[in-house]
Formats: sequence, C-alpha cells, structure tokens
Amino acid sequence: MAQVKQVARRRHDAELKRQVLAECEAPGASVARIALEHGLNANLVHRWRRIAEGRERGTHAPPCAAQFVALPMAAPVEAAPAEIRIELKRGATGINVTWPTSAASACAMWLRELLR
Repeated sequence: MAQVKQVARRRHDAELKRQVLAECEAPGASVARIALEHGLNANLVHRWRRIAEGRERGTHAPPCAAQFVALPMAAPVEAAPAEIRIELKRGATGINVTWPTSAASACAMWLRELLR
C-alpha cells in the first residue's frame, strides 16, 4: 500500500499580502509576474484580490479589507392593532364584530359565552 505524502499549507503573513496587492494595483501590473516574483501561485493572488474587493469570502480577510463597525440601532417598535376583528359564520348567517384592543379581556369573556 502506497503511503500518501501530506503537504502542509503555507501561511502568508498580512504584510506580504498587503505588499502583493499593492503591487497588483499599479497601472499595467501583471498579476502573474508579481506572483512569480514573490514565489506565489497566480491563482492565489487572484483569490486575495477577490477577497479584498469583497467578491469572495475567505477564511482570513486581508488587512486591506473593510472592517466591521458596530452601530447602535433603535429597537423596532411594533404597532399593536387598534382593534380586534371577529368574523363568525353559522350556516347562511354571518356576523362581523369589531372590539377595541383595550378591552381584550371583555372580548374574550363575550366570545366564551357566545360559543357555549
């Protein structure tokens, strides 16, 4: 049985990423040439660029990416309905009742008595 050799992934520090991305921003810059000069794969540099531009999510955001800033938000105010609407149908007969929400307990008692 052949033994499989596992190759550890290289980790690149933030300073190298920052430098490579800055060089790629220069007019007429060749990503492939810059990657070669730094001993990197061009696909890796292209991925760093997509992550920096926000077009791809990476496990590690490059240092030049935008940072999250938490802002306080007001709690949403849910408006309570102004009234309770009940529609009852029994055979061909129907009844619609509108009740103020301020008297919800009275509405519940009335409905309980009605349905007995």
